[in-house]
Parts: sequence; structure tokens; C-alpha cells
Amino acid sequence: MKIIVLAGGTSTERDVSLSSGTGICRALHTLGHCACLIDVYLGVEGTVDPDTYFEAYGNADPDISVVTEAAPDLEALRRIERKGNDGFFGPNVLKLCRAADIVFMALHGENGENGKIQAAFDLLGITYTGAGCLGSAVAMHKGIAKDIFLHNGVPTPKGISIHKNKSKKSLEDLGLHLPCVVKPCCGGSSIGMSKATTRDEYEAALENGFRYDEELIIEEYIKGREFSVGLIEGKALPVIEIAPVNGMYDYKNKYQASLTVETCPANLNKELTEKMQAYAERAYKVLKLESYARVDFLMDEADNIYCLEANTLPGMTPTSLLPQEAAVIGYDYPSLCQKLIDVSLGK
Repeated sequence: MKIIVLAGGTSTERDVSLSSGTGICRALHTLGHCACLIDVYLGVEGTVDPDTYFEAYGNADPDISVVTEAAPDLEALRRIERKGNDGFFGPNVLKLCRAADIVFMALHGENGENGKIQAAFDLLGITYTGAGCLGSAVAMHKGIAKDIFLHNGVPTPKGISIHKNKSKKSLEDLGLHLPCVVKPCCGGSSIGMSKATTRDEYEAALENGFRYDEELIIEEYIKGREFSVGLIEGKALPVIEIAPVNGMYDYKNKYQASLTVETCPANLNKELTEKMQAYAERAYKVLKLESYARVDFLMDEADNIYCLEANTLPGMTPTSLLPQEAAVIGYDYPSLCQKLIDVSLGK
């Protein structure tokens, strides 16, 4: 198959996306596919003939991309001149995506998981992996997703969304108390997320969060263990537990080797495992997701389970959770990539 692996973009998760895309592209080559990694924002400059392009680059492994400890400098990226760009899309991106049998979406975060690219591809008749535009948009907005969880029996931490230009920001006015968690409403990879235990920390958390989004989610802090459940075609994979060596499961701990202990299958009894998997499958259904996803959870000391969010394009980096869960049921990395293509073609 001729496959475009679409990565990069202008999200704070740009580096994570490029790492995912690199791994996916190399895996597709081992399966005999003609696959090309393209940055959705930077594109391919010059005159491009799709047939010639696939012949020239479809079997060339991209350079291995790693995720650094800090989020990327997006302002520097936006200053790059893009000759022949098509709005958000870089030069020749849409032409090459139209020529592909399928686009493997290795994008994460804004303009990757928020449904906008999916909507454009739907209108252009471009086949792609993962959830459609509606499910992507709904899951990406943590405030909307939280409301949907609450109305459909998916337990989630008490919380509320606030806008940057609104005056009501005190915890008392919001009906919350310390400690709490502050995070961007439409962000990912825990970028901009903070735990606040004092008033000063809360004010600093608001300031930090508003650097990344105009809307924030303020949630009660749940002390406990963290888990994730991947899903393929709505069916839950084995539960994985995530335990950072130090601190919270933040951007650094997610993508730097040896900073987090991940256990799959998680050390849970059968009842708790099945309950968490059932909540993941319900979240997948009520958010109208398709093909595959990953749902994140917390469990407190009394074994109460709380759903945090759903990821419509789960990470596929060397430290990502979905590949680890799939490996438990017999999928190595390349066969997982093929499975995600197959279920996406059949949606």
C-alpha cells in the first residue's frame, strides 16, 4: 500500500508526534508498505509528482526522532517560511495524501486530534486512521468530554472549565478546594498541567495553564494509582499501570526512558480490571470514537475509579502505552500498525 504517515504540525505535542511517526513509518517498511513520513505543517516544497515521490521515498526510513524533556518552540516553527502552503497544510501535503491508499495519522494534540484535519479529509475523500471528526472534537475538549461522562455513567473527578477572560477563578466561587489539578482544556501529554496545594501554587498553575490554552479544567485532586486502557474497535486491551519514579506523570516522565514504571497487565484483581475495562468501552462508545483509542484513569485508595480523558490518536513512541498493551495479546509493533490500518479501512 502507498501510505502517508502524517506527523508534526503546530501542537505542543509536535515532538511526540514526530517520534510516533518515525516509528510507524519504519514499521510499515518492514511490512512491505510504501510509506512516507510528512510533516503536516512544513510539507514538501517544490514540484512534486506523487508517483515519483512514493518511488523515491516510500522505502527510505526517516531519521529517528526523539522527544526532548521540554515542549517544542512553536513560535520559531511558525516563523519558518512555507512556500506553496495550502493554509494550515504545508506544500503538497494534500496532493500526496490524496494519492495515498490511506493516511496514517501520527498527529497528537491541536490540529491533529481536535477533528479539524479529519473534517477536511472527509470533505476531500481522503482515507485516514483513527476516529472521525465528531469523536475527535468531542474527546479533545476535556470539558465537553467530562459532561458526556457524567451523563452516561462514566465516573470522573469533580471539576469545571474556566475561560481566561472570565473573572470567576477563585476555588470557592468554582465550588472546589485545595489540593486541585489545573490543566489546559484541549491540551495533551500533560503539557501545562499542574497540581496546586496552596493558594500561591493555584495562581501559578492558572498562569502556566493559560500559556497553552484560553480555557482550563480545574479538577479535584485524586490521590491514587494511574492506569490506562487501550481499545481497538471499541474492545478494551489489558489494563496498564503507570507509576512515575518521582512526581506526577508529566511530559518529562512520559517520554524520557526509565522515569516511569509501567506494568501490563496491571496488578489488579479480576473485578477491578473488568470494571475499568467496561468504563473504557463505555467512554469510547459515548464519545463516538472509531477504530482505536486510549482512555486514562485514576483509582483512589478506596478503589474508586475515575476516568480522566480519552486519547483519539494514542502515542506510538518507544515509551507509549498502547503498543505495550497490544504486545500482551500478541501484537508486536509492526503488526499493531497493520491492525490499526485494517480497522480504520473497515470503519
